[in-house]
Amino acid sequence: MANTAQARKRARQSEKRRAQNNAAQSELRTAIKKVRKAIAGGDKAAAQAALDASRSTIDARARKGMFHRNTAARHKSRLQAAIKALP
Repeated sequence: MANTAQARKRARQSEKRRAQNNAAQSELRTAIKKVRKAIAGGDKAAAQAALDASRSTIDARARKGMFHRNTAARHKSRLQAAIKALP
């Protein structure tokens, strides 16, 4: 346990940041899963709408440094290619 006021404050800050990071990571995963589920359903229009909605989430997480911008581009590109391959 933290013994100084400074250490107690850092512990509080770390806990708060950890919760925010977990929520952001969960939001990102959910957005990608929604697109994959729409692709699996075979509905091209719904899949494209889901990708359009999740694109901003993916970009926002890349801007915040959750992962590299090229990783974000790769995710979006692969999802778009999967949608394009739908009949």
